[in-house]
Amino acid sequence: METRTDNMVEKRRFQRVDSNLPLRYKNLKTATVPMGSITRDIGAGGVSFKTNEFISLACRLVVEITLPTVQRSIKAISKVAWIRKLSSGEQYELGNQFLEISKEDRIIITDYVNRLREEGL
Repeated sequence: METRTDNMVEKRRFQRVDSNLPLRYKNLKTATVPMGSITRDIGAGGVSFKTNEFISLACRLVVEITLPTVQRSIKAISKVAWIRKLSSGEQYELGNQFLEISKEDRIIITDYVNRLREEGL
């Protein structure tokens, strides 16, 4: 499915919804202390968020996302699919594709996204 958004061709397999959820991430290979952020959008296939540090394309991250519908964090290993420098200061927006996520966690995200879409949020 391809759709156009902001002059970019959308090639995602999974629908995403705008979100402002707490997220923690760390580099799979180097970081020991997770960094905090807020999601910009989320779907069963990935998540995007802002960060104050440049993270290279294809970098593997461990992400933990807190959804209001579950009492535990959703955990996944993701790959940075794209990065964009924001005009406001030294911030970047990262698009991440989930590489490893449990079937249960993917279902939880799918249910969350579907519920938001039905509510029109």
